Amino acid sequence: MQGAPRIVPTDPMLGRVIAGRYRLEARIGEGGMGVVYRARHVLIDRIVAVKLIRPDLRGETHLRAWMLREARAANRVDHAHIIDIHDIGETEEGELYLVMEYLVGTSLSSELARGSMPLARGVDILEQMCAALARAHDLGVVHRDLKSDNILLTSRGGRKDFVKILDFGLAHLAMDPRLAPKGAVFGTPEYMAPEQARGEEASAQSDLYALGVLFFEMLTGQLPFRSDDRDTLLEMQRTAIAPRPRSIKPDVLPAAEAIVVKLLEKDRRKRFQDAHHMHEELKALQRSLPSTPWEIATTGDNIAPPPPPPPQSPGVIEWASRAALFSRMVSRAHPGSNAPAEVQNAVGQAWDLASRASRLEGEVASHTRKLEALERRGRALRAEIGRKVEELAHEESRALRELSAEQAEVTRLREAVQQAERAAAQAKQAADQTGASGPQLRALFERAGAASAFVEARGDQLREHEQRATQKEAQARDLRRQIEELRAQLARYAEALEEDLANGREKVAARTRDGITFEKAFSEVSSLLLNHLKSKPEARDLLQELLAAMHGQAAPAKAESRKP
Repeated sequence: MQGAPRIVPTDPMLGRVIAGRYRLEARIGEGGMGVVYRARHVLIDRIVAVKLIRPDLRGETHLRAWMLREARAANRVDHAHIIDIHDIGETEEGELYLVMEYLVGTSLSSELARGSMPLARGVDILEQMCAALARAHDLGVVHRDLKSDNILLTSRGGRKDFVKILDFGLAHLAMDPRLAPKGAVFGTPEYMAPEQARGEEASAQSDLYALGVLFFEMLTGQLPFRSDDRDTLLEMQRTAIAPRPRSIKPDVLPAAEAIVVKLLEKDRRKRFQDAHHMHEELKALQRSLPSTPWEIATTGDNIAPPPPPPPQSPGVIEWASRAALFSRMVSRAHPGSNAPAEVQNAVGQAWDLASRASRLEGEVASHTRKLEALERRGRALRAEIGRKVEELAHEESRALRELSAEQAEVTRLREAVQQAERAAAQAKQAADQTGASGPQLRALFERAGAASAFVEARGDQLREHEQRATQKEAQARDLRRQIEELRAQLARYAEALEEDLANGREKVAARTRDGITFEKAFSEVSSLLLNHLKSKPEARDLLQELLAAMHGQAAPAKAESRKP
């Protein structure tokens, strides 16, 4: 899905049609779980990327479950900076596949291989990743394997460095049961949070830790922890304190370093509360920086080139005209309808296949339009619900941070009240037990009264902050209730939509499989007729016209030789 496609001629999968619809054209990448191909819909000429589970992993049922979950997770999030998943299913041979948008760009790892980035560019890239993760976390999805290889920088709408997060292969829906053995360690050690390195369940804060590693790498040009040994790396992630970016690059802005340090805290509770909190900090940092020239693409870098043309084969729209040419050639070669029966049957088959394929193409086009309309409506509704959840989650994030501040103030005031009460009690005891009289006694009682008044004032402050904390807690609870209701609504809609899409896709697949059968039959009939006619001089000019059309060339201009 990224960079220039690398065609592997020896790959036996090339040329195969997956799910009756997608012909694999080029092998373009390989990840931890799957091999990715550029593919083309055999009838509607749509270019996509198809991921197939790796041949050596096809028997690993837990990996197949992860791959299924990848599509559900990414589709439910539906964010501009997360790769689109168009389709998911199993081939007739039981191979699991994902159909994704076809992207051309540069991986973040390739950019980082050149060294550190200008701060404004790094913040711009990180801000887009953070926005996507905020939406994912709001919907209960954790990526679990964020790394520079999984970030693609492409171009969209004239904007350079448009981020796409790839491979939610280890993502999980928070409410799903665990599909991995307890204590299993999955992910990339260089980007793995301490809790993941201990074999604990990944959380939203684990993704934030990975963003911290990525930001460190963008600022300094190197990883915070490096080792050739996996176990050593895991131990460093668990216990070692990351170096400060300014110890490597002294010109790093202190505000940027502060964000990195907070993200790389070993205790997940000390990191940013959530991605919304981090996003606010990044936007504040971004506003303080000068405008950046790379925000608008000025060159062709990262712009997807037009897809290669499809392999030459008789298009359905051309079948009738080719059948007509075959009929004319046979009539010339065999005047008086004395052609061999096999040839006459072949011409009849060509006309019949052209007619049936034309009707079939109309049916496929109709089903495809309905399917695409359903996909668009589904995507729009998922995006709308996602935006609502995001807005509520942002409010919840602020409410929880304000609640935390109120709770800290309540704790401080309780301690102050307790100290004041002890001081007041001591002052009252001193006044009660003293043998002094006159002004001295009056001063003692005044001191005791002042201490009691101080206790009362502190108590009023405490009650005020306790009330605010209660209000913030109720606000956060109400926002969480609304978020959960929207998430449940999204889940119900996603299940219903997937059922409708599956039915629509099966209709398209069935018709497309028929189309492939017709295509094969038409090719066989054409070969038979061409082999018969190639030695007939009467049909030579029409044969040249047919061959030129089949190869996309202009027919030779020899009108004077064309006689009935």
